[in-house]
Amino acid sequence: MRLLLIVPALLLAVPAFAQDAGAPPPAASDQLDTGKDNVTVGIGGVYMPDYEGADHSGFSAAPLVIGSVSGFNFQLIGNRASIDLIPNKPGPNWDLQAGPVAVLDLNRSLLSYIDDPRVRALGKRDRSLEVGGYVGIGKTGVITSQYDQLSVSVSYRKGVTGAQRGAIWSPTINYVTPLSRRAAVGLFASAEHADRKYGRAYFDVDAAGSLASGLPQFNTRAGWKSWSVGGFATVSLTGDLLHGFKLMAGGSYKRLLNDFADSPIVSIAGNRNQWLGGAGIAYTF
Repeated sequence: MRLLLIVPALLLAVPAFAQDAGAPPPAASDQLDTGKDNVTVGIGGVYMPDYEGADHSGFSAAPLVIGSVSGFNFQLIGNRASIDLIPNKPGPNWDLQAGPVAVLDLNRSLLSYIDDPRVRALGKRDRSLEVGGYVGIGKTGVITSQYDQLSVSVSYRKGVTGAQRGAIWSPTINYVTPLSRRAAVGLFASAEHADRKYGRAYFDVDAAGSLASGLPQFNTRAGWKSWSVGGFATVSLTGDLLHGFKLMAGGSYKRLLNDFADSPIVSIAGNRNQWLGGAGIAYTF
C-alpha cells in the first residue's frame, strides 16, 4: 500500500480562496480575511491500488491536517508531511515556497493488502521513511479571479530507513480556482524520477523471489517512474471555505513508465495504469 494522497492534500489547500470568480467585490464587511490563521482537520477514505503497480484496489483511511499560521503553511496528509518555511502574503501575490518534506512509504509493507499471491510470495517490505525538501513558486490571481492560484514545484526525497534508501525527484504543477465562497476545484499534474535503489526495493525480482513467486527475474534501471494527472473539488457545508465543515472529493490517474512498468510485478501481476479516488469530510477553524 502506497499512500501518497496528492488529491486530498491539494483539495484542502483551498481555504485561501473565498470570493465568487468574476463576481463584483462584496462589501468590506462580507469579504473573507484570507490572511488570518486557519487549521483544517479531517478524515478521508481512499480507493487505491494494493501496491504501486497493482491491478487490484482496496480502501484505506487517512487523516488530514492542514493549516497556515503567521503565513507559514503546513500539512499532514495520510503518510506525508511538509511545511513551507517562507511565509505567504495574503492577496494576489507571488509565493515563493521551500521547506522540508517527509513520507512514510508503506508500499508492500502489509501483505494482507495485496490480492495477488505471486506478489505476496515476494515477501513484505519494511516501511521506509523518506525525507527531503521542495522548492516552488506560485502566483495568486492568474485567470479567473484574484484568488485562483497556479504553482509549480520540485521535490526531492531519499529513503533513510526501512526497505529502500533510494531517491525520488518529482516536478509538480497545480491550479486551484474558487467557484464561489463555498466551493473550489483544481487540477494537477506531476511526474516521478526514481533511482536504482528505489527500483531494487520495489520492482526487482531476484532469483529467490522468482522461485517463490513464479515471476521471471528482473533488474530495474533508474529513470522516469511515472506521470500523474488528476482533479479535485471541495464544497462547504456550514459556512464558507475558511470556516466550518466541508466535503471533499478527487481522483487521479498515474501511468508507470520504463523499467518500472516492465517489471513482472506490473507487466504480469499488475497494471501500469493506476487509478485513485477519494472522498472525505473536514472542518476548518
